[in-house]
Amino acid sequence: MKNRCFWVSNDPLYIEYHDNEWGVPVYDDDKLFEFLILETFQAGLSWITVLKKRENFRIAFDNFDYKKIAKYSDNKYEQLLQNAGIIRNKLKIKATISNAIAFIKVQEEFGTFSKYIWEFTNGKPIKNVFNKREDVPATTELSDKISKDLKKRGFKFVGSTVIYAHMQATGMVNDHTTDCFRYHEV
Repeated sequence: MKNRCFWVSNDPLYIEYHDNEWGVPVYDDDKLFEFLILETFQAGLSWITVLKKRENFRIAFDNFDYKKIAKYSDNKYEQLLQNAGIIRNKLKIKATISNAIAFIKVQEEFGTFSKYIWEFTNGKPIKNVFNKREDVPATTELSDKISKDLKKRGFKFVGSTVIYAHMQATGMVNDHTTDCFRYHEV
């Protein structure tokens, strides 16, 4: 039996996500945007709730295509509010649209969103050494800094906790606990 991080339940979806995605460095803008959207909707909820709705989000938000999302009309917004397959939070849906616009502006300034976001870690993952649940922070000085910068650029729902979760998910930090089999693999 493989030893996994403390937060992984017996849910096969959670195991699959932990074993194959969480903490793996992501440099692709499309994938970075997808995680940004999912983390936005996760704010205040459990990650498993979002994971279970991930495919519904993918369909509802045009495969997380930020170029399309940036142009969503009021009619599309209203359709999303009626979509029982996703988390129907008015502010989070509006934030997704405004974040798509802000995402494109960052791309225009830096070439890619990846170049912008990874600049905060000098392009390399930060490998933390956490032995137990209590060691893993919800925020760090770096997530505070990134959050502040994103807000300045017009992003919404990007508080430090959301950003740290995004950093964990996209491998900007390796927060697999040292007893987890993935710790040395990513």
